[in-house]
Amino acid sequence: MGPETGKNLRNAAIVLAIALCVWLVPGGDAAGQTISNLLGIIFIGALLFLGFRLYMENRETIFGLPERQRGILYAALALAGITLVATPRMWDGGGPGAILWLAFIGLAAWGLYSVWRSYREYDY
Repeated sequence: MGPETGKNLRNAAIVLAIALCVWLVPGGDAAGQTISNLLGIIFIGALLFLGFRLYMENRETIFGLPERQRGILYAALALAGITLVATPRMWDGGGPGAILWLAFIGLAAWGLYSVWRSYREYDY
């Protein structure tokens, strides 16, 4: 046992107390869902901010790509975004939806990789 044992036990107790509140308190399920939604919105906002920062820091490099490569980059990002938004519907749809989801994510990853590989091969 290390010096962090007390801190880890305290953190586990806090998580268990919150879980008990959500489970036992009347209306706790609605409160838990509300907190989950808020955390999801914060997480998506942070991802959008990260994307904005990455775009602003690499704008010159992106505009330096040929039009075809830039089109592939934007299409791959859009495909990945739309596929991630549709994840619950596609996975709940059964086998064909899950296979299609995997194909879309693979296609988006391949598009991003091809643009990166093309950028690394040639000096634009």
